Amino acid sequence: MDEERALYIVRAGEAGAIERVLRDYSDKHRATFKFESTDEDKRKKLCEGIFKVLIKDIPTTCQVSCLEVLRILSRDKKVLVPVTTKENMQILLRLAKLNELDDSLEKVSEFPVIVESLKCLCNIVFNSQMAQQLSLELNLAAKLCNLLRKCTDRKFINDIKCFDLRLLFLLSLLHTDIRSQLRYELQGLPLLTQVLESAFSIKWTDEYESAIDHNGPPLSPQETDCAIEALKALFNVTVDSWKVHKESDSHQFRVMAAVLRHCLLIVGPTEDKTEELHSNAVNLLSNVPVSCLDVLICPLTHEETAQEATTLDELPSNKTAEKETVLKNNTMVYNGMNMEAIHVLLSFMEKRIDKGSSYREGLTPVLSLLTECSRAHRNIRKFLKDQVLPPLRDVTNRPEVGSTVRNKLVRLMTHVDLGVKQIAAEFLFVLCKERVDSLLKYTGYGNAAGLLAARGLLAGGRGDNWYSEDEDTDTEEYKNAKPKEELLKPMGLKPDGTITPLEEALNQYSVIEETSSDTD
Repeated sequence: MDEERALYIVRAGEAGAIERVLRDYSDKHRATFKFESTDEDKRKKLCEGIFKVLIKDIPTTCQVSCLEVLRILSRDKKVLVPVTTKENMQILLRLAKLNELDDSLEKVSEFPVIVESLKCLCNIVFNSQMAQQLSLELNLAAKLCNLLRKCTDRKFINDIKCFDLRLLFLLSLLHTDIRSQLRYELQGLPLLTQVLESAFSIKWTDEYESAIDHNGPPLSPQETDCAIEALKALFNVTVDSWKVHKESDSHQFRVMAAVLRHCLLIVGPTEDKTEELHSNAVNLLSNVPVSCLDVLICPLTHEETAQEATTLDELPSNKTAEKETVLKNNTMVYNGMNMEAIHVLLSFMEKRIDKGSSYREGLTPVLSLLTECSRAHRNIRKFLKDQVLPPLRDVTNRPEVGSTVRNKLVRLMTHVDLGVKQIAAEFLFVLCKERVDSLLKYTGYGNAAGLLAARGLLAGGRGDNWYSEDEDTDTEEYKNAKPKEELLKPMGLKPDGTITPLEEALNQYSVIEETSSDTD
């Protein structure tokens, strides 16, 4: 009955009556996402009727009511089939100010129409393959970038930016060709990075360093939503960016990484929104060439250096190991470098472990990121080693028993999900500079066996990557307990079927193989 009444008024009524009936329909069905199949034909006709109204000269308030109902109806894929035409798409593009290259966004009264038109386009593009094809034909991505440039540094039109970015994300998700167009033809990387700078109100203190106000207010809900949509769109644009070919690319990726560092050091309006913001930042950092991730850490300023020296002097002389890392005025410092962003990533990783679910989607991206950062950047690896694998003092409990980050990661080394246990083991292995003896010291042989078997290192040795030979000292507790480790050795079968240490068994098989190869 709702559709029949609305359709009757839309076809025959004047603008005021149309606005009232559609507002009533919208209020009633605002939370409707599943529709009765019996009224499908009526909904199709209502959509067609609304498009005919939208081409007329009607008040802005009536346009908004039409678009709100169209947005609700566009949740039904079947309804979209007959109404998704080039002409109807162009009506929405015009209302969203996507066809006008020179017009500035000055008329505040038009903003609700632009926002609702973009919302409709988001639904229609997501639910209709025909709309996706028409988006390519109408060059929608370029039009969205033009609109986005008009929105830059204009905080009072955040809603327009947010849904413009969401539509860019959807297009780049559904069409790989659009990713390439955004990246190269439309200069999407600097444009979207600039959107993030605007959302975070970044003030640069150096080429790749921004001012952080730890006592500043959190991001507003609108700024946070805009930033999240921009991060998602940037992820699609950079998803294949594993190598940097030009110096300009390297610079742009460093700028983006510096913006993401800033992102990690600020908070959203709620804890959940902060986690969502940081999660998308982690995903995007995974696309940044590892050589450009050096900007995640930065040298201390003169003021911070003076504060660090004061903190070091305040520590007791017998706490030399703890002097490596100091915390002063909310700044995590290691070896003269500001490690705040890396510490946030580490805390984020631990929170994801503590959740105990969705490890593959929620945990592996940040673990992979920390692993690659540690492998490529010595200061990051040393800082993470200090935080995750501090000098071993508890030698009475098994490595997987306890509540430290090390204990949690060691437990993941035997997780049922192969991908999860592989990346957890790889992270710890890299922190140990890929030295088997060091890994066994912190994880135990049983927990490390899977990684060592896959690497062909069950008999000891080290991985293929080179690491600096910095000192790795043992605590007195570990030195006293180390001789007792001989109770557990890797074992193998000799040719006669008896058990022997693995290295001896492998040697005997080598001798037999050499002897066999010398005979006829």
